[in-house]
Amino acid sequence: MYDDAAKLFAREKLYLAGPECFYTNGYTLWDAMRRKAEYYGFGVSMPSDHPLDLSHEDLRENAREIFQNCARCMNESTAILVDLETFRGAEPDGGSIYELGMAYARGIRCYAYTRDKRPMVWKHQGVTIRDGGVYDVDGRILPYQDLPFATAIFGTCKILEGSFDDCLQLLMLDIEQENKSAVLGIHTAGREELPPLQKKRPVVYLAGPERYAPDAEEVYARMKRVCAEYGYDVLTPLDRAREEPDVVEDNPYQRAAVEFYRYQQHVRDCDIIVANLNDFRGYEPSNDVSFECGMGYQLGKKLFGYMADTRIMKERIPNYGPEREFRDECGRNAENFDYPINLMFSASMPIFQASDFSGVMEQVSRELK
Repeated sequence: MYDDAAKLFAREKLYLAGPECFYTNGYTLWDAMRRKAEYYGFGVSMPSDHPLDLSHEDLRENAREIFQNCARCMNESTAILVDLETFRGAEPDGGSIYELGMAYARGIRCYAYTRDKRPMVWKHQGVTIRDGGVYDVDGRILPYQDLPFATAIFGTCKILEGSFDDCLQLLMLDIEQENKSAVLGIHTAGREELPPLQKKRPVVYLAGPERYAPDAEEVYARMKRVCAEYGYDVLTPLDRAREEPDVVEDNPYQRAAVEFYRYQQHVRDCDIIVANLNDFRGYEPSNDVSFECGMGYQLGKKLFGYMADTRIMKERIPNYGPEREFRDECGRNAENFDYPINLMFSASMPIFQASDFSGVMEQVSRELK
C-alpha cells in the first residue's frame, strides 16, 4: 500500500463484527480479515487483542469478561464493519447487531456486507399469502418484507452486496472522498440530537417484535397499562417520535428511514429499555431489538430483557453435544456460558423468565427499587 494513503487510513480503527467467532476455524478467517485491513493501513480493534481470564468456574463471569472486552474495543474504534450473514434463522447474528447499535450510539462509521441483498420476502423461506398479506412460518405478518434487513440495520449502515474486501474498499473510497470534499469546503452534516425530553416519571421503551403483529396497537395498549400501574411512562415502536419526519413518497426506503428515526429517538428519550428477547425467525431475537439494546447500553440506559425460555443456550439450541463442542448442524457452536442468549445481551442486563408482561414489570420494578 502507498505510504500516503496508508497514513490516511491509519486514522481509523476498525471493529469487525459478525458470526465468524462461532464457526469452525472462524478465528483464522477473522485473522485474515484483520491482516487485509492492516495491509491498507487501518488499525483494527478486536476483543482478542486484550488478555482474557476465562478460567472462572462461574461461566457467566467468563461471559462478562468477554463483554467488557468487546465494549472496550468498541470505544477504541472509529468504524464498524458487520457481516450480515444469516445466523440460526433468517436474520443476522443478534450479538453483531447489538454491537452495531453500540457503534451507532457512539456516532462512528457503520458499514455492512452481505451475500444476498434481495428483499426479505425473497429470502425468507416458508412465507404464504393470505387475505392479501404476506405471513411468515409462524403466522405473523412478514415485517419489512420489501427491505433486505430490519429497519435498524437499514437505517444505520451502508450495506454492500459483496465480501469483506468489497466493504473495506467502499470504506476506503468514502474516506478518500471525504478528504477531497474537505479541501473543497464541502462538509457533511452530522447527526443533530434533540434537547433532552422533559419527564415527570421514568420512561420505559418497549423493545420487542410486538411492533410487527397485526394487533400491535392493542398489545401495546395493554402493556402501557401495566407499566402505568408501576409508575412508568411508556414509549413503543408505534408511538410517533419527537420531530419525526413524514414520509414524502410511499416507498419502502422512506418508510424504513422514518421508522428508524422513530426507534433511535425513543431509545435516546427513554430511561429504561425492557426488551423482548424471545426467538424471532430462528434462535435469535429480532434484529431491531438487538440494535436498540446495543444502542441503549452505549447511551447508559438501564436494560432489562425477558424470555419465555431461559434455559442455557446449549440446552435451547439443537447441537451435537460436548463431544463436538456443542456445534449445530452448520458447525457453529452454541455459546457455553450458562446463559440463555448471546453474551452481549446476557452480560449487559438481567434477563427474566416470565409467562406474561405483568410478571416482567414486577421483576423490573423490584430491580429498580
